[in-house]
Amino acid sequence: MNNEVPEDMMAPENLRRAMKAFKKRLKLTRLDDESSLGHGSIDKSRGAGIMAVRPPDRYPQAVWDKLVELGKLRNAGDGLYEIQQDSNLRR
Repeated sequence: MNNEVPEDMMAPENLRRAMKAFKKRLKLTRLDDESSLGHGSIDKSRGAGIMAVRPPDRYPQAVWDKLVELGKLRNAGDGLYEIQQDSNLRR
């Protein structure tokens, strides 16, 4: 098995696309959580409890590692990542 990552996967344009895909997944996951049954209108003050998600599979692990290295994402453990600026707001 070849563990090499094609160089074009690490190109800045591809990293931007990966980040955009990650943000979209996070947004959709939060919307799904907020719209699920069990969250009444009184409970809206709790905010989005989802801070981290599993990144899209269409990008290799090396892309997510590179985004962590660049400070765009933070590894939250168990294969989950969160946007770096969100983790600063939470504290």
